[in-house]
Amino acid sequence: MKNPSLTLPLVLIVAGAIWFLKTTDILPATAVLMAVGLGVAGAVVLLIDGINKQSVIAGPMLMYIGAAIYVRSEYLLGYSPLIALGMMLLGGLMLLSRSDLVPHKRSKIQPPAAK
Repeated sequence: MKNPSLTLPLVLIVAGAIWFLKTTDILPATAVLMAVGLGVAGAVVLLIDGINKQSVIAGPMLMYIGAAIYVRSEYLLGYSPLIALGMMLLGGLMLLSRSDLVPHKRSKIQPPAAK
């Protein structure tokens, strides 16, 4: 006899816990959770990848998008100024990534050892 999968019980437990926390107002608003998640993802990109030409754009932009979602939901600031500020930030980060001060991403493949 085949063992039943754990997927359905785990999904039910997680969904029930999230529903319970949401209905009792223990869990913060979805926008706040998304903002925190994006901010953490941006920091993780910078920590794991290090500072290189790709991460110097991706990390800060993820953090900015998280901050923009939070500001939009909590302070009801319009989309237009947030998008304009994001465009300026992205342009500045793109200029920074073109600088020789920011290294290229190192490849994970090791060159063969010399004999």
